[in-house]
Amino acid sequence: MSVSTEGLQLRTGSRWVSDMVELLSSMRFAISLLTVICIASVIGTVVKQHEPFNNYVNQFGPFWAEVFASAHLFSVYSAWWFLLILAFLVISTSLCIARNTPKILVDLRSHKENIREQSLKAFPHKAEATLAEAPEAAARRIGQTLVGSGWKVKLQSRETPQGTGWMVAAKAGAANKLGYIAAHSAIVLVCIGGLLDGDLMVRAQTWFNGKQPFQGGGLIADVPEQHRLSSSNPTFRGNLLVTEGTASSTAILAQPQGVLLQELPFSVELKKFIVEYYDTGMPRLFASEIVIHDKETGEKKEARVEVNHPANHRGINIYQSSFDDGGSRVKLQAMPLTRPTRPFEVEGTIGSSTALSNGDQQLTLEYTALRVINVENFANASTTGGSETDVRKVDLRHSIESRLGAGNKTVTEKHLRNVGPSITYKLRDAAGQAVEYHNYMLPVELDGQRVFLLGLRETPQEPFRYLRVPADGDDSMDGFVRLRSALDDPQMRRAAVRRYAESSVEPGRPDLAEALAASATRALDLFAGAEPVPATDSRPAVVGGLQAISAFLEANVPDNDRERASDVLVRILNGTLFELYQMSREKAGLPRSEQDETTRRFMTQAVISLSDTFFYPAPMTFQLKDFTHVQASVFQVARAPGQNIVYLGCLLLIIGIFAMLYVRDRRIWVWLSPAGENQSQARMALSSNRKTMDGDREFDQLQSQLLKVTP
Repeated sequence: MSVSTEGLQLRTGSRWVSDMVELLSSMRFAISLLTVICIASVIGTVVKQHEPFNNYVNQFGPFWAEVFASAHLFSVYSAWWFLLILAFLVISTSLCIARNTPKILVDLRSHKENIREQSLKAFPHKAEATLAEAPEAAARRIGQTLVGSGWKVKLQSRETPQGTGWMVAAKAGAANKLGYIAAHSAIVLVCIGGLLDGDLMVRAQTWFNGKQPFQGGGLIADVPEQHRLSSSNPTFRGNLLVTEGTASSTAILAQPQGVLLQELPFSVELKKFIVEYYDTGMPRLFASEIVIHDKETGEKKEARVEVNHPANHRGINIYQSSFDDGGSRVKLQAMPLTRPTRPFEVEGTIGSSTALSNGDQQLTLEYTALRVINVENFANASTTGGSETDVRKVDLRHSIESRLGAGNKTVTEKHLRNVGPSITYKLRDAAGQAVEYHNYMLPVELDGQRVFLLGLRETPQEPFRYLRVPADGDDSMDGFVRLRSALDDPQMRRAAVRRYAESSVEPGRPDLAEALAASATRALDLFAGAEPVPATDSRPAVVGGLQAISAFLEANVPDNDRERASDVLVRILNGTLFELYQMSREKAGLPRSEQDETTRRFMTQAVISLSDTFFYPAPMTFQLKDFTHVQASVFQVARAPGQNIVYLGCLLLIIGIFAMLYVRDRRIWVWLSPAGENQSQARMALSSNRKTMDGDREFDQLQSQLLKVTP
């Protein structure tokens, strides 16, 4: 039997209905639907699903984000057109099965023993021989031989002019045709399971039961009833966030227009969250020790949920999806950077915000994230401040083992180190514009100098850009902050200039001291931003930092003398800033700093950092002073009645594909006609659904066994 690509042909009814049924039940229509589903699945894999719409706007732009959203490409598997395609695929494949199954069953029961003798000559595998047996005896011997080899045999006697002839018809490998039914039934079952476990039931409740997605904010307990689904909802899949020491019984179902709240017949209490990390800082294991409180019976059931090891209660699976901050409490120290402000402390929890006021400027401090572990790679010598290889040591074994092993290793050796906690926050102005900041709590050693890293970015797509602030002898930012405040004080700048001029010029040369003081005053005022450099046709006005000194030299010094003048001016600036640093220590009641290598490194980095602060968009930075870490676990809760149906479909698909690919449907006919006393003329033919070398060898063996002919 051959499977046709045409559909079911109706003999009655209108032509339009007949054509529609033929199209739906045709193989070409089912293959087209499968192609569209494959393309949609690729889109759903490449494009992150159920993300906030702002993320898609940032990724694709406003126009294309709207276009893709209108096509539901951000929620492909719950889109109405995807569910409609699945429904049509179920109908089409079911009609294909209904059309071909009766033919397959008839073909399975039939041995096709009525085939004509002349038809055997048309088969590729055919043979003839004269047997020293009567036709009936030969037929029974051949039949018994085939039955012993696993064939199903049927004998038929026919009257011919020469006498009574016998037809031996046998078949094997009928499971090949059953594979067609199993594979197509598997497609139907998988699609039905997908429809049951998909968003169809939830959508139906929004269409027919008056439920609406919730688009606002606030507490879950305050959400109205029309945005909630009952615990008897037959199928759903949502997220449940539970903080350590608390319990929750309401899952969140993301929808294109908002969220729906799914009530659970139980509450999940998170007793303890466990997380272990690799050396790279990536999570190796995260698990949750939970207690399930049944609302109806009051039963308490303890369980441990890990990735790929869910818990189950009342037919609802609880999967470990991810983890998040559960509202850690942080204490931040505000450190002035770009303008004189008094340091102050502020406390809050991750996910909350605090209103700040700096005169007329109103800011909102949003606590975004707390990370207690930050693992960075310090293999590069330029970042560690030392040489990666000791030239006095040759350790071949260490060199080889550091580069062999897992496939994720590279030829570059990694030196991973945990640099401690960090805080991420946003400062939002009155217009709603926000800049995101990422500051490390502890100093990090880079290029031989311990520095605090203060990161910032304007949009989530950008990487963080870091300002390096040197740490003083006490591993704090206080020394740099004191220097920055002194730089903003005109009186301290003048005093620092006088000290520098007096210490740099020999006594009795007031003219040189006066000239040096004038140059130092100009350099320090330019660097402090007290004397802006006016704009020109080629650049805007420049205020503060080394860039102001460079712009001043370009505007007032000829090209030939510019390099020498810049060297002199920068040397004067460094000396004046050093005196300013000493004065800031004296004002704080600290002794003068020694002019050693440590101080020189501090001042070198401080000059660069002071220059970079003029690009810092906030008047202050917030350093993490203390925190109380609170973990939260994110569970995925799912009631999936179609799960077992999908499993059954997968099993049938494996069986069907195996049967169609590895089971050969073969039929053999042997026609025996009288050829004299106790003799018969045998004509044999073999049919197979695939031409293989195994078929050739099998036919040769059958010739030897049945016809006693050596091929």
